Amino acid sequence: MSYDEETSRVQKLKRLKEMNLDPYFQFFKPNSSASDIKDRFSTLSPGDHISSVDIRLAGRVVLIRDFGGSIFFHIQDQTGKIQCFIERKLSEEKIKFFRDFIDTGDILGVRGDVFRTKKGEITIYVRDFVILSKCLRSLPEKWHGLKDVELRYRKRYVDLFMNQEVREIFHKKSKIISHIRDFLSKKGFLEVETPILQYVPSGAFARPFKTYHNELEMSLFLRIAPELYLKKLVVGGFEKVFEIGRNFRNEGLSAYHNPEFTMLELYQAYSNYEDLMMMTETLMYELAQLVNGEPYIKDPETQEKISVDIPFRRVSICEEVAKLLEVDKEDLKDIEILKRKLGGKIDFTGKDWGAVVLEVFEKYIASGLRSPTFVVDFPVSTSPLAKRKSSDPDYVERFELYILGIEVANAFSELNDPEDQRKRFEELMRKREMREIFEDVDWDFIAALEYGMPPTAGEGIGIDRLTMILLGLNSIKEVILFPTLKPE
Repeated sequence: MSYDEETSRVQKLKRLKEMNLDPYFQFFKPNSSASDIKDRFSTLSPGDHISSVDIRLAGRVVLIRDFGGSIFFHIQDQTGKIQCFIERKLSEEKIKFFRDFIDTGDILGVRGDVFRTKKGEITIYVRDFVILSKCLRSLPEKWHGLKDVELRYRKRYVDLFMNQEVREIFHKKSKIISHIRDFLSKKGFLEVETPILQYVPSGAFARPFKTYHNELEMSLFLRIAPELYLKKLVVGGFEKVFEIGRNFRNEGLSAYHNPEFTMLELYQAYSNYEDLMMMTETLMYELAQLVNGEPYIKDPETQEKISVDIPFRRVSICEEVAKLLEVDKEDLKDIEILKRKLGGKIDFTGKDWGAVVLEVFEKYIASGLRSPTFVVDFPVSTSPLAKRKSSDPDYVERFELYILGIEVANAFSELNDPEDQRKRFEELMRKREMREIFEDVDWDFIAALEYGMPPTAGEGIGIDRLTMILLGLNSIKEVILFPTLKPE
């Protein structure tokens, strides 16, 4: 914004105050919205004027066109934009006041009636207006065309009122979350809240944010996942529970990662991961229908439509990695064979065969899973909270859902054997990288399991990633209102 432009707006503000006119007037109550007015008077013919109505509308001035004897301007509220018209013959004083004091960006309340212009546009004939908030900064002329997308995220409030399509993203995200809640509620799930401040970080393998509670004189952590608390509720008798809330992970940023993000976690007793696969397919199908009108999602790179029809494809991690390395599936359990096949492509330090196989899959195979795909056959060491497969105890009953090469969901049949769970926690704590991240694990969860947890299946779905994929966007920052950025 130029110095002259800033000075002009500040001077207008000063003059308004000198005239004892409040530039931040509080007492204006709109009775209509832009979309309501357009719908209500949609049958008007060009030239028709309805003067028997009292329209009161509030919003931001986003365009002004001055034709000398009259002024056309557009007001935008949360429902959209509508044209307004003020003319000299109504009031020389009002039109002069508008010219002297009103700028784009100002928030106005207008009163008037409605007509359709000869060109066919529904328009408010303004009989009176009041400034509700004076804008002291000029609006960017080509905000949508800015190549510096980071500036859009930093000034999200400007991004939102300048771009209808950006506002629509967050309307759709809200609809997605509402549909998920309704979907689970109809299936008998109870929505709950569990602690965000936790004594020990638990439920996932990620670096936590650490803080200190002065009164208790102890460290606390922002949760990385609500998993163990939700499973304690299953122990307590809540057989179907879910939570939609914020998780925090002190890790890197990318197109698919933000330090704080929204996660759905759900747990269902007397179920296994196969049950959750079927439920997840149905949910994804319905969400695609909801936001796109058809069961598809769009690849943001190629614009190709990807079907979300049921059933989804299933692939085995170990079969895919064995095929890639040209070995038998059983050979994957031999770390020496893996070292010969992978050479310097993978760092083997502190990793067992399961961790190596998973890393190979994520590094070389996962990105190729474009259509919705359930990935199964996770090695036990990569899934410390999942139940072993009875057919092969080296693997667990777990799936991850990949769409467009991105992990969207993670689920498994929950481990409910307290002794097995204790051994796996102890094994985790023996690993160097685990000790560097976590000081301890939630041993109270073992105590809860000792009271008995019914056979249970649980799942986590990243709401931000899911929204990004459903809307065909290529960055998680597009679906988070205020993504984490370095300060300017």
